[in-house]
Amino acid sequence: MSPKQLNQSYLIQNAHAILTGLSGDAARCSSTDIRIQSGEITEIGRLGAQPNEQVIDAKDCVIYPAWVNTHHHLFQSLLKGEPQGLNQNLTSWLASTPYRFRGAFDENTFRIAVRIGLVELLRSGCATVADHHYLYWPKMPFDGAAILFDEAEKLGMRFVLCRGGATLTRGLESELPQAMRPEKFEDYMLDIERLVQHYHQPDSDAFRKIVMAPTSTLHSTTAQQLRESAKVARQLGIRMHSHLSETVDYLDAARAKFGMTPVQFCAEQDWIGRDVWFAHLVKLLPEEIQLLGQTQTGIAHCPQSNARLGSGIADLVALEQAGMTISIGVDGAGSNEAADMLSETHAAWLLQRARKGMLAKPQYEGGQFEGGADAARIEDVIRWGTMGGAKILGLDQVGTIEVGQQADLVIYQLYDPRYFGLHDMAIGPVASGGRAHIKAMFVAGKMVMENDQVPDLDMMELAWQAKQAVKLLQQRSMDMAKIA
Repeated sequence: MSPKQLNQSYLIQNAHAILTGLSGDAARCSSTDIRIQSGEITEIGRLGAQPNEQVIDAKDCVIYPAWVNTHHHLFQSLLKGEPQGLNQNLTSWLASTPYRFRGAFDENTFRIAVRIGLVELLRSGCATVADHHYLYWPKMPFDGAAILFDEAEKLGMRFVLCRGGATLTRGLESELPQAMRPEKFEDYMLDIERLVQHYHQPDSDAFRKIVMAPTSTLHSTTAQQLRESAKVARQLGIRMHSHLSETVDYLDAARAKFGMTPVQFCAEQDWIGRDVWFAHLVKLLPEEIQLLGQTQTGIAHCPQSNARLGSGIADLVALEQAGMTISIGVDGAGSNEAADMLSETHAAWLLQRARKGMLAKPQYEGGQFEGGADAARIEDVIRWGTMGGAKILGLDQVGTIEVGQQADLVIYQLYDPRYFGLHDMAIGPVASGGRAHIKAMFVAGKMVMENDQVPDLDMMELAWQAKQAVKLLQQRSMDMAKIA
């Protein structure tokens, strides 16, 4: 980022509403104007313009903190609606879609997938992405990490690489194609150290972070290796992330392999705590919730993927009450065909209510409530998708609209008829769903979108590249199936 861009001052005036990402009464700000200088929010109030300051008129607009997405698989942006996996549950879907195609990706198709996913997120108002990147195998022909950081930097986004991978598989190595073979544990740890040295920024306003993230704690590594990975992560000062308890398979596997619950197993390997968050956590026992809450472990809630795969709905209200930090992730587009933060937060809002409503019983069976509409407020969902995510990633200067915080914010202009007639415009982007028009979006005070456009992006060209890449992946997967 050039000094000129960094030092650009902006005054946003006349906002209809500002939602802050904070909790309780602080969730809404009564002011209308925000000043941005040197990448930070310096004033909030009713403000007059200063010399050399670019003024943005936010009349009829609502302002949110930019979203923080804490769980994604960007390579799956080219696997949307894949027919073989479309009506499958998680385990069958994994075999049908991501694992069938993973060896078909080369450097170019991977880059296109990453670009599509990041642009999709940016256009929903998302500034920070944690990608659980597990496309690794021995003698990898390209450096996925370099591509991911490069594409995020071009768009001006903050990027957290959750370095996935497997040192254990469910099949015999000799019978597996190269792209399905496990890495050696030593090689995995050496690469983590390389990535930390090359990319990791420990600061609370960082643009680049590295996370220790074996693909699955139960299936992708041994107990000893998992324990060792926690030790290495903490020595390096990085956080830890993985999938957990997405379906009942996790409960069955943990019981069969280790004679305990999935969360107990993770706890035994030092894989819980403030520096750890798990994606999904749909199927949890009460004692597991208690343990996760006591240790302040985090969750990346992925409601659309969990719904599409028929996995269920995580009980965010119970998890937060227990002491967990809640965040929202879109998961991979191969199990969530609209991997953007507005779709995701809209789904999170509705599904928390639906979940509670499903528990309602008639009074004659001891029921005490009719429905679950009090389960999650819009303000809660915004807080989970902004401040909650930033906290989980160690980005304490991001995720809220307050003086002194990084200027990561999005100005939504609610032009679409779906927002017309709203009595409370502030809730529109989440409550009404769809993709709201972005008048302007900032990351660290730099304007990354203006008038709903991403600078220097040819959308038609990207659409054409996507079509060609899908055809290529389909052909390659068929060719690989013939060889197998």
